[in-house]
Amino acid sequence: MMNNVLIKDVPQEERPRERLVKYGAKNLSTSELIAIILKTGTKDYSSKYLASEVLKLVNNVTDLKKLSLGKLININGIGAVKAIEFLAALELGRRVYEQKPLDNNLKCNSAYKIYKYFSSELACEKQEYFYCLYLNQQKKLIDKKLLFKGTLNKSLIHPREIFKGAYLSSAAYIICVHNHPSGNVIPSSEDINVTENLVKIGNLQGIPVIDHIIIADNNYYSFYENELIRR
Repeated sequence: MMNNVLIKDVPQEERPRERLVKYGAKNLSTSELIAIILKTGTKDYSSKYLASEVLKLVNNVTDLKKLSLGKLININGIGAVKAIEFLAALELGRRVYEQKPLDNNLKCNSAYKIYKYFSSELACEKQEYFYCLYLNQQKKLIDKKLLFKGTLNKSLIHPREIFKGAYLSSAAYIICVHNHPSGNVIPSSEDINVTENLVKIGNLQGIPVIDHIIIADNNYYSFYENELIRR
């Protein structure tokens, strides 16, 4: 059985690491790449066997990004350390190929422009992510911060964290961005309550919240464009 064939029993030229050195990473199978990330197996299971067990959890390679820590740890032979290292490698790869670098010349004067900036980053997320964009007087991007994860509600969205970031970056304006994994971009009553609260605090602090943009699969909703925020 495959799980009884340990890496040390595989001819050296057929081992994943040696094949990568000889042929390059592009010419390895997905299973071989995963085996390298997992590094070692156990006394009962080879890293190649564990890699095949990881692949059984998904329909295709793009679904690997949906794997959770819990699912990986449930595989006999993959503990917390291997699971964490594997998820870290996936996230690094995603950032290398998908994430847009911070563009300090990005002028945030269009909700559609911000939607396009965030769409690939948030499109496949299964929980809500709440970002703040901090802008200078010319509405150019100074910084962006992921501040909260989970269902949006007033008890989780702490204004002090939002405005602390504004003070630290000397921001003149704030735009809030969060996603709706459901695909429906229409704001909930809680979305509206949170936004109204932040707008009031921003006006008092002299750092206006000038928009709140909700992003879903192929659409967005702007509080400013729908006249729920006035500048």
